[in-house]
Amino acid sequence: MSGHGTPIPMTSRPCGPLRGEAHVPGDKSISHRSLILGALSVGETRVTGLLEGEDVLDTAKAMRAFGATVTDHGGGEWSVQGVGVGGFAEPENVIDCGNSGTGVRLIMGAMATTPITATFTGDASLNGRPMGRVTDPLALFGTQTVGRQGGRLPMTLVGAADPVPVRYVVPVPSAQVKSAVLLAGLNAPGQTVVIEKEATRDHTERMLQGFGATLTVEDTDEGRVITLDGQPELTGQTIIVPRDPSSAAFPVCAAIITPGSDVLVPNIGLNPTRAGLFTTLIEMGADLTYENMREEGGEPVADLRAKFSPDLKGIAVPPARAASMIDEYPVLSVVAAFAQGVTDMQGVKELRVKESDRIDAMAKGLRAAGVTVDEGPDWWKVTGLGHGNVPGGVTVASVLDHRIAMAFMVMGMATQKPMTVDDGSPIATSFPIFEPLMAGLGAQVVRANA
Repeated sequence: MSGHGTPIPMTSRPCGPLRGEAHVPGDKSISHRSLILGALSVGETRVTGLLEGEDVLDTAKAMRAFGATVTDHGGGEWSVQGVGVGGFAEPENVIDCGNSGTGVRLIMGAMATTPITATFTGDASLNGRPMGRVTDPLALFGTQTVGRQGGRLPMTLVGAADPVPVRYVVPVPSAQVKSAVLLAGLNAPGQTVVIEKEATRDHTERMLQGFGATLTVEDTDEGRVITLDGQPELTGQTIIVPRDPSSAAFPVCAAIITPGSDVLVPNIGLNPTRAGLFTTLIEMGADLTYENMREEGGEPVADLRAKFSPDLKGIAVPPARAASMIDEYPVLSVVAAFAQGVTDMQGVKELRVKESDRIDAMAKGLRAAGVTVDEGPDWWKVTGLGHGNVPGGVTVASVLDHRIAMAFMVMGMATQKPMTVDDGSPIATSFPIFEPLMAGLGAQVVRANA
């Protein structure tokens, strides 16, 4: 599948029990950061279990364009020969980041304090997303940017020749913004300080420390204060990428709403800044358990066992949990449709500026399928119909968003009639094995033009 070519309509039909093991791809957030930090290090970084979706492959191409040697050894084994902090070369061509907001924003940060010029573009979805949330703080270092109206791609960045350290309060919870500022701070003298009022996924902080940066994190009355010493020498590392909790969400939620299901999803990263969905599902009454809990590479990991849960209840999801599950709200809203009562999701305005306006896209699709949805600027509520009562039987728009497409494919496994998305091709950006993996469990997801 390709998120850049001919649309691929996909249909998910009601199916029997889902059974077996779901070996989901490697964590997308950690995969991006492994390549970028490997490129900014001295020596070789070895990565096992890299997510080989289009988003991450576009980041690999970008690191090559900036001068790093990135090699695919097969089977998820990759190596990066880095150029060191401040060692990026000027790319000869435009950097195409495809559909990846994470990729483009982190790469912008990584090059922002090196005196080179680079132009970034992406697909139609990425080129419609705002970049000002990243380019505004990068300007404080001395970086210059020129883009389309509204701070949108294509955009050219001129790295700061004499960068200055920055103290920046992140205005909205965003791991991408925080990470871009920290990566820019690597090549600035002195200390760069980032303050976030709500904790977001902390892979960048953990990995920077692992690569040898001096970084401290302190919880204060002002918020979470992250202090990075500039101009370190990062050293290549060996990284084992845990499997992606955001990808695990789809087989987990499918099992919970599909009668008779019992699915094991092994080796899932359970970093507390990423595991909010699983906590929420358990609170709703889902039969979801953690098995074989352990730690790998500084990250908590477990096997998830998800079983059909016929007595789900709607709940109010705490707004403070939003940052730890922001990408999982689309599929949570599907589970909410099969619960009894209202699932209330507050403090989620970030969903409005993801690959799509995810609240709008899911609300339209759910309503078309017979589910009541109320929404506001930073909240939405789904009134569940209970197991077996969701009609389905419609075609909905995926709006070039992989998580919207997969959420409705999960929904079709338990609706009364099949669900179709107009274009499933964006799924390849994050979960290239989605179709065969779900088929192996017993799902009936087919390409309408197959």
